[in-house]
Amino acid sequence: MGDVELLKHRLGFKNQLFRLLWTIVWSVLIRPIPRTYANGWKIFILRLFGAKLSGSALVYSSAKVYDPGKLIMEDGSCLGPNVDCYNVDIIHLKKNALISQKTYLCTASHDIKGDGFKLITAPIIIEENAWIAADVFVGMGVTIGENSVVGARSSVFKDVPPNVIVGGNPAKFIRNRF
Repeated sequence: MGDVELLKHRLGFKNQLFRLLWTIVWSVLIRPIPRTYANGWKIFILRLFGAKLSGSALVYSSAKVYDPGKLIMEDGSCLGPNVDCYNVDIIHLKKNALISQKTYLCTASHDIKGDGFKLITAPIIIEENAWIAADVFVGMGVTIGENSVVGARSSVFKDVPPNVIVGGNPAKFIRNRF
């Protein structure tokens, strides 16, 4: 094994150990807490593992965060019940961004053009005052515009402009919000 391969192996192993520790800590110290109780404790634990969270962010105990070091939540933002935050890349919830129950935020996929299906990633940004309704899929590289609403059970693969309501699979423009 060459130096580069050895370094990649060690980094991969360190990442796996970190993820194992994170999963144990979240499962034991956070998941058993009912709903929205002890939010300060959840924020403390997430920050301990590298998350950048406002003190007024809200994270439900049933939410899943893949990598806390790649989570940014500003004032009043919320990860609701059973949200799956698969943040292999950055997920940034700006001020008052609301992510409703059972939503899946997915920052990674695989390159289908090349051999080996190499992992590819891109950040997700949810702008100020945007609302992602229940059971929505948001794909990698997507920005949800300020004041926009994504309707329940939608699948979002492209950026959503500000001040609109979108819905469906794939999500399409429904109407202006204001």
